[in-house]
Amino acid sequence: MTSLGFAATGAAQAAGAQHLLTLVADQVASRIFAQDATLWGPEAEAESAIRLGWVAAPEISASLPAEIAALRGELLAEGIDRIVLCGMGGSSLAPEVITATAGVELTVLDSTDPAQVRAAVQDRLASTAIVVSSKSGSTLETDSQRRIFEQEFTAAGIDAKSRIIIVTDPGSPLDVSAREAGYRKVFNADPNVGGRYSGLTAFGLVPSGLAGVDVAALLDSAEEAAEMLRDDDVDNVGLRLGAALGGTSPLRDKIVIVDDGSPLVGFADWAEQLLAESTGKLGTGVLPVVASADSPEVTAGAPDVLVVRLVAEDSEVELRDNEVSISGGLGAQMMVWEFATAVAGRLLGINPFDQPDVEAAKSAARSMLDATFAPVPALFVDGAVEVRAGTPDAPWLAGATSLPEALTALLRTLEPNGYLSVQVYLDRLGLAPLAEIREPLAGATGRPVTFGWGPRFLHSTGQFHKGGPAVGVFLQVTGAPEQDLAIPDRPFGFGELIAAQAAGDATVLAEHGRPVLRLHLTDVAAGAAELQSAVAGLAGHHLNG
Repeated sequence: MTSLGFAATGAAQAAGAQHLLTLVADQVASRIFAQDATLWGPEAEAESAIRLGWVAAPEISASLPAEIAALRGELLAEGIDRIVLCGMGGSSLAPEVITATAGVELTVLDSTDPAQVRAAVQDRLASTAIVVSSKSGSTLETDSQRRIFEQEFTAAGIDAKSRIIIVTDPGSPLDVSAREAGYRKVFNADPNVGGRYSGLTAFGLVPSGLAGVDVAALLDSAEEAAEMLRDDDVDNVGLRLGAALGGTSPLRDKIVIVDDGSPLVGFADWAEQLLAESTGKLGTGVLPVVASADSPEVTAGAPDVLVVRLVAEDSEVELRDNEVSISGGLGAQMMVWEFATAVAGRLLGINPFDQPDVEAAKSAARSMLDATFAPVPALFVDGAVEVRAGTPDAPWLAGATSLPEALTALLRTLEPNGYLSVQVYLDRLGLAPLAEIREPLAGATGRPVTFGWGPRFLHSTGQFHKGGPAVGVFLQVTGAPEQDLAIPDRPFGFGELIAAQAAGDATVLAEHGRPVLRLHLTDVAAGAAELQSAVAGLAGHHLNG
């Protein structure tokens, strides 16, 4: 039986007292499950009407586990026991947390970094099948990944069609082309579910089930939670979490998500996309910050921060002021957070189902690929690091002649209610230790710091960066690949693609008037070490404002 636990203190508790009676009186819970598209106002109604299928995902997906298990059995009988997921954003984050929590191997390829793509393609190809997931059916990264795998399967004498499984919306370009190509299997997902709400649909279940997860149990947990969430009651955990996320007054718009002993591996990364892309628009929203229990953001007590602790069931966690704790199984938690995000959207006065600013960075990247663009000259070079700004005219960077000086200059642009976003367009598996710079940067600034691997974050927090409150400053890190990797039948390689994605996003952020410090590592290993050293040197300096 699914058990959900929830506790709140301070501003989060006050938000419940302020909003829960109204949410219950307005029958928000039951209306969400009735798929009432009017809940988020007239301007959101058309989009909401085609995006509420997630409330029925456990029921709609009920036939999938048997279908997935049958295909898994076929693959295993053929000696195919490695699954690679080619997907971005909502198509990859849910399967990543589902398989990690279950302790099951799944190779998630959500990058265009040549080294990461090459490593995925070269590993155990003979026993590999790929799941290509794209809701739109036209995702550039996913299409490029499929092309390279298809080429390498064929070159190795493997029937590529027998190794490619598709998950997409019915009638999408990928749905049509995949059926024409005769790929092994095409799974169609419910088109009335947005990508970030799709974890309990074919997008989350197919790669996870093929990798060996008991996805039927996941759906059972979600269905039990749904029965609780549909009740118009002040004790409804989803309403209480939604009130805490979107209803504090004044709004605590930095949501620091901490795993504090929960069994859910990587859940905060999934929740990060859900919250950021759903709420960050029209100059408002809440910014999720993935942190650890002893991170600076947790202990600083900043007035714009709310801490949410993910805890184990029946655990006794002593909450500080302005904190929330929540517990429950994975399927239940996914349903609760989707529901709570929709509730928070109502309280914030925004449409939680669109992503109006995500396309801007994609368009900028495509424009740079279509034209032969020359890199903006570096302002200066420090060791293996070329230093640039988002615009040629960056007065905040004037006078800096070293990497530490450039970092200090960027951090001094932080506003008292601002945040720093670190965006690293490199191999997130091979260079995982680079993520450790987040903590000292948070300590040096006294402000929340997010860390995202590019281009995957473009499909999640990228929406908040452009559409949310204009208080972010941005540190972008790119690198020169040792060797590019050609994309079959494309005039550009993976290295050119990731460079265009980074440059395009930096351009859009700069057009929004945000400070962007761009660091290009001419030698990735040496440059990464240099950056880590420079960040460590900031320790003890309070650089905010």
